[in-house]
Amino acid sequence: MGAPGPKPTLLLLLMLGVVCCAREVLVPMGPLYRVAGTAVSISCNVSGYEGPAQQDFEWFLYRPEAPEAALGIISTRDTRFSYAVFGPRVAAGEVQVQRLQGDAVVLKIARLQAQDAGIYECYTPSTDAQYLGSYSGKVELRVLPDMLQVSAAPPGPRGRQAPTSPPRLTVHEGQELALGCLARTNTEKHTHLAVSFGRAVPEAPVGRATLQEMVGLRSNLAVEAGPPYAERLAAGELRLGKEGADRYRMVVGGAQAGDAGTYHCTAAEWIQDPDGSWAQIAEKRAVLAHVDVQTLSSQLAVTVGPGERRIGPGEPLELLCNVSGALPPPGPHAAYSVGWEMAPAGAPGPGRLVAQLDTEGVGSLGPGYEDRHIAMEKVASRTYRLRLEAARPGDAGTYRCLAKAYVRGSGTRLREAASARSRPLPVHVREEGVALEAVAWLAGGTVYRGETASLLCNISVRGGPPGLRLAASWWVERLEEGELSSGPAQLVGGVDQDGVAELGVRPGGGPVSVELVGPRSHRLRLHSLGPEDEGVYHCAPSAWVQHADYSWYQAGSARSGPVTVYPYMHAVDTLFVPLLVGTGVALVTGATILATITCCFMKRLRKR
Repeated sequence: MGAPGPKPTLLLLLMLGVVCCAREVLVPMGPLYRVAGTAVSISCNVSGYEGPAQQDFEWFLYRPEAPEAALGIISTRDTRFSYAVFGPRVAAGEVQVQRLQGDAVVLKIARLQAQDAGIYECYTPSTDAQYLGSYSGKVELRVLPDMLQVSAAPPGPRGRQAPTSPPRLTVHEGQELALGCLARTNTEKHTHLAVSFGRAVPEAPVGRATLQEMVGLRSNLAVEAGPPYAERLAAGELRLGKEGADRYRMVVGGAQAGDAGTYHCTAAEWIQDPDGSWAQIAEKRAVLAHVDVQTLSSQLAVTVGPGERRIGPGEPLELLCNVSGALPPPGPHAAYSVGWEMAPAGAPGPGRLVAQLDTEGVGSLGPGYEDRHIAMEKVASRTYRLRLEAARPGDAGTYRCLAKAYVRGSGTRLREAASARSRPLPVHVREEGVALEAVAWLAGGTVYRGETASLLCNISVRGGPPGLRLAASWWVERLEEGELSSGPAQLVGGVDQDGVAELGVRPGGGPVSVELVGPRSHRLRLHSLGPEDEGVYHCAPSAWVQHADYSWYQAGSARSGPVTVYPYMHAVDTLFVPLLVGTGVALVTGATILATITCCFMKRLRKR
């Protein structure tokens, strides 16, 4: 018998070993479709080889008209490898091979030509001990004509042609900016278009380095924004839509100062390769417009009139404020508020708010003016009037008009974009010339505990208009160890200019009465006087004037001298003091003697 042959298992292992160690060259699946004039990249890698880690690669082209003739394109090991048809392009760097790693390269053609169509072969010279596997890979490349078109969409009817040079547009801050773009392709293969809008800073050259994408419609129809504009897209202030088959429209709601620049539309054509991946085969860009944003801060101006005012008390005060500038009218994208501020003469800063009209035209009064007859109204398209029906001496000071401009995007929120104050406008209000004096005293001079203390206040008046009314209030400062306390004085009671009594807090907590006992004489009575009522009292009169609008204002005030109230004890009350002291001493002494006798008696009893 002959020698036995190899077992089937051994044969299988040998076959697997051969397969696993065989050289294999991989290129993309074909055919690949690319557009003339664009760049193309074809990858190639080798595996299962023996020898050095860095392998060499050679690229060949088989044109359709000569499918058997191999045209050498470029090689990693021979700089003179290229055929004459590719030599100049290789020398110029238009055709090159880029090594990714030792066993992988990419063939790159910068500007594809129609004669570049054909079958590309990637060949790897052998470094193996045995010739096993495949040493080349082939892929077909088909070159399509450039059919992509992109241009600025005309703002008018579709039949109008767009101007040859990009227009220069000026929009107000807060207004809506809308730009259109036409993008189409007639490529015979099924492709998708991606259209994006971008902006370059004013006067910057056009290019990928200077162009900042704002928003784009991807090839899968998803709308995405560039990083700086993602928030505005989410808020609805930035929109992109497709109108018809080839018209795209971007809307920027609430234009900002940073939106100025040159706007471009970029259209990219994508095709799906046989391996399922998507490749961009064409891209074109068109300038849409040069956009200037006129900021509100550069345009907003405020003037006031008339000039310096001098009026008497009770007279009406009218001031006008005019808002000027190249401003957008109030509407869905812009809104304005106007107010008046007043600072007393010599006081720093703009002062406190008197009245204002908000962005909705609703008026409001500032703190301290709620009970005044004051009107704030719009009398013309940009003219506002402040009217005080009856001026007071306290209204004298410096007035300024404050205007604020707001912009609104596609949402409902308002954003303050600018503010401006007018020059100061002095207003003088003549004083009433009222002089008051007050004299207060304690009736009887001495008062005892349990009695009623009567304090009187006589008021004298010099000057003032007819109809002047007086009010008076009583105040007390407590004594602590014979000295006035550091706390503020407390209101005990008073009578206002209408004769209405107002009661405060009495130190002793007992009943209080305040009354007008004469035309200019007031009285305070503290009933059932106690030691807690001790203190220094004073009378504070004030003069009040009522104007035609029935408002009151204080025209003068004064303060009387101090009146000390000390509740004395009666003489009969002093007799109880020694009696009480003696009784107490006797009780203590008796208790001590009794305790001593009891203690001694108990000790003697224990001894027995």
